[in-house]
Amino acid sequence: MSDPKGKSGASGSEGPVPKAVVTRLSLYLRELEHLVRDGHSTISSSQLGARLGFTDAQVRKDLAYFGHFGYPGIGYRCEELIAEIKRIMGTDQQWAVALVGVGNLGRALLGYRGFQQRGFRLVAAFDTDPRKIGDCIEGVTVYHLDQLPEIAQRETIRLALLAVPATQAQIVAERLAAAGVEGVLNFAPVTITLGEQVSQIGVDLAIELEQLSFSVANRESAAAPGEPPDAAADA
Repeated sequence: MSDPKGKSGASGSEGPVPKAVVTRLSLYLRELEHLVRDGHSTISSSQLGARLGFTDAQVRKDLAYFGHFGYPGIGYRCEELIAEIKRIMGTDQQWAVALVGVGNLGRALLGYRGFQQRGFRLVAAFDTDPRKIGDCIEGVTVYHLDQLPEIAQRETIRLALLAVPATQAQIVAERLAAAGVEGVLNFAPVTITLGEQVSQIGVDLAIELEQLSFSVANRESAAAPGEPPDAAADA
């Protein structure tokens, strides 16, 4: 049984935590931080859900994967829940992160200040272009990819951003895994396959735009609730 502040494991009592739940945890965390900055000390599940477009039941169900955090008659204490979500997400610590691929996207990622604010510190960048080796971009040194094992061990790098061409993504991802990297955020427009010991998430901006265009294109043509599309068209 978990204690009142919810120290249960990350898998919850119902098996592995769904990806959608983890995504919503990030949204809850940011909203709670906004609330604290605005001077709020407590919030109810219905209030938190309403600010993000979720039901109060959804909020409670998501948090219940990890324990019990609310207080009768009070709701959630914002500062306390922020600390608990950061613990769950692993962002109550600093993470050393590497970037592989110092092209246009890679340079933009190096200049993004949000990583440091969320506990992710870019400590090294890697490329194979001899013209880039030794450069210092936004305070981060660019090393040759062959130096990856050495630098990864020295800096205790466990996470990496992959911003290389699609044709090189799988090979480079395997080199990251071999160097001891445990998590890869892949920006290359291709699916990579790694062993179970390495977590990976793909970020394909074109796919995200496709999802957005689908939503906009189908907003007005959506069938009425309970009707199949062609039935709506024939009406």
